[in-house]
Amino acid sequence: MQHFLNLTDLTNPQPTAVALGMFDGVHIGHQALLKTMATEARAKGLRTAALTFFPHPRAILLKRFGRQYLTTIEERAELIGDCDIDLIITTPFNDDTRNTRAAEYVQLMQKHLGMVEIWSGDFGFGYQREGTPEFLRTLQSQTPFKVIEFGTKLSISNESVSSSRIRQSLDEGNAADAALCLGRNYSLSGEVIKGDQRGRTIGFPTANLDVWEEKVIPANGVYATWVYLPDGTRYPSATNVGVRPTVDGQSMRIEAHLLDFSGDLYGQHLTLEFVDHIRGEKRFSGLEELKNQIKLDVTDIRAVLKMAA
Repeated sequence: MQHFLNLTDLTNPQPTAVALGMFDGVHIGHQALLKTMATEARAKGLRTAALTFFPHPRAILLKRFGRQYLTTIEERAELIGDCDIDLIITTPFNDDTRNTRAAEYVQLMQKHLGMVEIWSGDFGFGYQREGTPEFLRTLQSQTPFKVIEFGTKLSISNESVSSSRIRQSLDEGNAADAALCLGRNYSLSGEVIKGDQRGRTIGFPTANLDVWEEKVIPANGVYATWVYLPDGTRYPSATNVGVRPTVDGQSMRIEAHLLDFSGDLYGQHLTLEFVDHIRGEKRFSGLEELKNQIKLDVTDIRAVLKMAA
């Protein structure tokens, strides 16, 4: 897998099947499209590519910023690559991009990729999203290529799988539903930074994770989680997301207490996987009551993770 940050960086065109989409989260619906394209492309001797954008068009068009992404640019590229895609192109989305006509995009993909097939789900690109499958078919006589509309819609519990659904599930603390839609546990990654070290005073030291400021964080509360160290070692963990109302109620933290672990994690890059929501955030009368509740949480979390292992 190769990752490019601009379509014009590619200079070796060859017959290529291209999937278009935002692919935020690379959920099971995205995976189905990408893997199907890859299988059929391989049978035809075609190279595979995925063309996506950053930032999300809504950030430019609607001026919507903040925590809105399910994956970083690098995570998305890696997950797309895991679907047997050769090239991932993360095209910058800006005012110039939004005003580029769909026909021009097609010409660029043919010039730089050698595009012979366009695969699309529910997606439109180019000026005013005119690049729908229907519009693309009108271009086929001018610049021959094949348009393949992937119409398979996956559902779980009678509700369609989508990036919007996953965001809503995470906003509600429903890590289990997010995992079903993603085909994996939702994760956050970041460097362990120093906090106030208050957890040590009650016997539950935590790793305070500094995550990308635009990535979605699950709702406040306590979660059963897995923590992955840089060497790939996995530890069960109890993670609190929130403002710690018993302590100060102000600073937003993501703090993971690794079970059965001792050592210094400061400065290390960890990955945190959310398995299930245990309880909501709560204010306790003091640190002793908080300590007792954490003991109960740890018992519940061990049971949940034992089932999930």
